[in-house]
Amino acid sequence: MFKKKPNIKPLSPLKSSDRRRTADQIISDFGIKIPVNQDADPNDKAASTAGLTALRRSLLPEDSLSARFTTTAGPDLKQVSGTVYVGSHEGTSNELRILWVKVDEKMYPTVYTLWHNPRIVPLLYTPSFVVEKLQGGADLMTPGLQRGPPFPPKAVKGAVVAIASLETPTVPMAVGTCIIDVSTLQQVQGQKGHAVQTFHWAGDELWAWSSSSKPGIDPPEHLNGWDDEAQDDEADLVTQTEDLEIDEAQDGGVALNADPTERSVEENAQGIEGENAPSNPDFVEEVEDKELTTKEIDDAFKNAFLYGVRYHMDNNKSHPTFGLDFPLSQSNVMSLLVQPFLPTYTPARTASLQIKKSSWKNIKKFIKHLDKQRIIKSKDRDGNEVVILDIDFADQNIQSFTPYRLPKKDSPSSAAANGKPAAPSASETSVGQKLKLVSLLRPKEKLAPIFNASKADPRGLYTPTELKQILTAYIEAENLVSEKNRRLINLNPQIANSLLGNSAADDKALASGVIPRDALVERIVATSAPFHAILRNDTGIADSKPKAGAPPKIHITLETRSGNKTVTKVSGVEAYYIAPQPLADELRKTCAGSTSVDRLQGSSPKNPVMEVLVQGPQKDAIIKALEKRGVNRNWVEVVDKTKGKKK
Repeated sequence: MFKKKPNIKPLSPLKSSDRRRTADQIISDFGIKIPVNQDADPNDKAASTAGLTALRRSLLPEDSLSARFTTTAGPDLKQVSGTVYVGSHEGTSNELRILWVKVDEKMYPTVYTLWHNPRIVPLLYTPSFVVEKLQGGADLMTPGLQRGPPFPPKAVKGAVVAIASLETPTVPMAVGTCIIDVSTLQQVQGQKGHAVQTFHWAGDELWAWSSSSKPGIDPPEHLNGWDDEAQDDEADLVTQTEDLEIDEAQDGGVALNADPTERSVEENAQGIEGENAPSNPDFVEEVEDKELTTKEIDDAFKNAFLYGVRYHMDNNKSHPTFGLDFPLSQSNVMSLLVQPFLPTYTPARTASLQIKKSSWKNIKKFIKHLDKQRIIKSKDRDGNEVVILDIDFADQNIQSFTPYRLPKKDSPSSAAANGKPAAPSASETSVGQKLKLVSLLRPKEKLAPIFNASKADPRGLYTPTELKQILTAYIEAENLVSEKNRRLINLNPQIANSLLGNSAADDKALASGVIPRDALVERIVATSAPFHAILRNDTGIADSKPKAGAPPKIHITLETRSGNKTVTKVSGVEAYYIAPQPLADELRKTCAGSTSVDRLQGSSPKNPVMEVLVQGPQKDAIIKALEKRGVNRNWVEVVDKTKGKKK
């Protein structure tokens, strides 16, 4: 709803009585349980109300303000009005953000409220690439629902729900309203229609609003309390997204349709051939399709971790830590070292190989188990998760590990193993392309007399050399070359009116009646409007449609997050015929770190510019990947914010 910036009237402080009444109404409407201290004396009135007071403050802080707003929504730009409630949660440096929105007597929490108040609304899950579509304003279609059935019992028709991705299941990224009774769904695949109407998401104008004009706050990597079964089980359901493809519904929703030709990054990783793997191509089909025991699941997860470490050691030998950027978060451990290497040969095995079905129940305890075996060194962080500080690459378990065959995939790697060159996928046709950047100029209307006299199109597009040739032809036709010095041009009324202004140099030229030829060429170039064309492979100017303005730059930015964590972002690749997602997939493997693709903040939702984020200082790797796609180094602008200067 909030693609466009809403018109928010001046904020006014919320009275204490109004704040309590509004908070109580929220507690009642959403059925939020009031925390109770079990050790408190039941007759102690102060103790009995302490939980309610704390809950009120968490939902609506004491510094809360409110204001009326208006905006438009939907294809018919329907006028919408309501109230926003603004405040700051503890630990946010008193930075005011929009916490609640009231429309038609219905309250909606923003993602900032959900990040500080777990489980106040039902949480639904969908793959991350669907979340990206929701962040463009699309609704969630029924086939896009994951991790169910069963679905949360409170996700009934008309209920406000939150939506998170399977990859980061503890971080709500969108808020919406159930259009159907999701809780009663028995299956989702094969179903049609909308499930959730999106109201607000991380990245919209509500998220971006700030009392100090600061940008929106980036989502956290992990939140405690949002995962009901295993708080730290961040990636055990990534495999549910295999063989799924985004399908834009005609009415603007997002659906998932099975397509066996499409493969996820994890599937690409599973195309790796083990060194000592059996050569029988029918090996996968010979595996019995049965559910695994707890011990078999434990062994599979441990072997997958060892395989993942060995894979990075074999493919990143020149890197001091084999391409792994420590400390490794729980989600990175699962996505980089475990999930791609699980032996999910059959549907039953795939269903069994989930961390919550192991004896550890969650990734946090799994990491601690590896620590006890002295394979890794771990540390608790913020009391919510465990990170891996180091891996003992010389450990006997790793050194003696024998790689096994992973599920057979018709991947580029397997094709190469058979001696056949791997053809790029349809979405990756930019690899090996040849690009040519052409700068063009369109003369302005006041130059028309000169072009008409030279029989040239006054509204055409020309290179600087062609403009010089047209000017030379005009000078010779009008016999304007000075007899005393051929580098000087005699001025006539047309040149004086078209190319000379009110500067001191122009006044001097008018007084003398002559002007240098080179100065005249500079003026005709400066007086023309810039255009550009990016030509691909054998495309010519005649087959292209030049665009106004100077040629765009590809921007690479290095930033520091969370104190000392460096990330590298690249944007603007679409103009050079490069698809952001395949580029991110390649960088994920090359840099051995997590990547993501999101809409660049401030870009138009209708024609978005996507931004690829890579963990770590990866400028050189990105430039190398761009050069493979025909990009000249001079077309790239690098800004290193970690050093506070521009390179």
